[in-house]
Amino acid sequence: MHPTVRPWPALWALVVGFFMILVDTTIVSVANPAIMAGLHTDIDAVIWVTSAYLLTYAAPLLVTGRLGDRFGPRSVYLVGLAVFTVASAACGLAGSIGALIAARAFQGLGAALMTPQTMAVITRLFPPDQRGKAMSLWGATAGVATLVGPLLGGVLVDGLGWEWIFFVNVPVGVVAFVLAWRLVPRLDTHAHSFDVVGVLLSAVGMFLLVFGIQEGQTYDWGLIGGWLPVWGLVAGGVVVLVVFVRHQARMRGEPLLPLGLFRDRNFALANGAISTLGFAVTAMSLPLVFYYQLVLGFSPTRSALMLAPMAVMTLVLSPVVGRLVDTANPRTIALTGMLLQAAALVWFTLWLTPDPDRWARLLLPSALLGVANACLWSPISSTATRNLPRQLAGAGSGVFNTTRQVGSVLGSAAIAALIQARLVAELGPGAAASTGAAEAAGALPEALRAGFAHAMGQSLLLPAALAVVGAVVVACFAPPQRAAGPDATGPAVAPAGAEDAAARGAVSARP
Repeated sequence: MHPTVRPWPALWALVVGFFMILVDTTIVSVANPAIMAGLHTDIDAVIWVTSAYLLTYAAPLLVTGRLGDRFGPRSVYLVGLAVFTVASAACGLAGSIGALIAARAFQGLGAALMTPQTMAVITRLFPPDQRGKAMSLWGATAGVATLVGPLLGGVLVDGLGWEWIFFVNVPVGVVAFVLAWRLVPRLDTHAHSFDVVGVLLSAVGMFLLVFGIQEGQTYDWGLIGGWLPVWGLVAGGVVVLVVFVRHQARMRGEPLLPLGLFRDRNFALANGAISTLGFAVTAMSLPLVFYYQLVLGFSPTRSALMLAPMAVMTLVLSPVVGRLVDTANPRTIALTGMLLQAAALVWFTLWLTPDPDRWARLLLPSALLGVANACLWSPISSTATRNLPRQLAGAGSGVFNTTRQVGSVLGSAAIAALIQARLVAELGPGAAASTGAAEAAGALPEALRAGFAHAMGQSLLLPAALAVVGAVVVACFAPPQRAAGPDATGPAVAPAGAEDAAARGAVSARP
């Protein structure tokens, strides 16, 4: 490490922007009814306000991680932050649902440029035995942001209107830009070749898969446009992604997805765990917010406050967990978190009823979710990066964040499809369709509330099931090998063409 580099101020500067983009992943959920009313649209269209962001966030992450290696994390982060801030202003100014979805897509692109650079800086500035503390900050930021988003969204929607959930990013983005410009050092760069075919295959595969899953219920899982079967679209996405993986395996130069990284057991398992976590966290918010607002009749602020125990418990416990990660086995902590998350979501399922007088008890599973979140982000993230050689910091963080976002995208698409299916099952096709106008008006007829509540509760079983899958994955983590020295790194798993770790990890002072 270069003696003039101050890693903690650099990390804090990056965390400001990272927090902002993660808040935007969940802040829209509480504003969905207001957006539907303000832009005169329905639930199927408004779901794409989130999904477009998640899709354009996830698809480029493999290449944006490499861009950080090629041009430097600082430069790529600043470009992404500028794109994100301008797109946020465009979202607030959008006059139609189509314009809002398009602006959100550009927001996702800016976020994709920013996110891998944060983990890359941690990997390149902090030695392995100090990454747990650094990752606890990264993990706490990720965990708290996904919970603070609905809280902040509720206050802004009630006080100023849905447009301000986007306008608020503009001053924050400017501050984050100045901090990053001043505090983040320039890191040595390395020339990379970029796999254009791989980029296209991954983007097309993800789009087909997500669009098919999310829009399937809209077309009754039949034909789109009278000729294209929904299941054919989903299957086509899977096939394209399989072709993408095979293409990466056969590349002789630098693949977009360095499959050699997955030879490290913990890196491979941590990627599986973070994808299930991304799925569960994204999928659980939509049913809860719709239940609070449309069944119990809560305002956006009050419905968001129902999630406050999650945020408080995550904030309080994340620093404690971060300190434990460097000394205890992360497997035990992460396994506890996954099981608690599954239990809390099942608890919600049992207690989501149309009775407005029993709302206070829902604060208990909310608090349990906060405990679970505190036990998940840091252990999984530090496990993924502990053995990464520094020359693959950008590639590894790009892969890790891609799998997290793939989980989030699939969670958003799958929960939308499941909600629609359960509404049909509980209310019947006609009644389910009639809820659209009520949703847009922010009120649900008394006769529909019981069925709607049951549908939302049943939908939460999906993220609960993914949490159980995540528990199985993290139970297979290998115990961490403690580094022998302050600059030791884990076993190199570099693909052909990787440079020497010491040369790639060198840092030059910010001018």
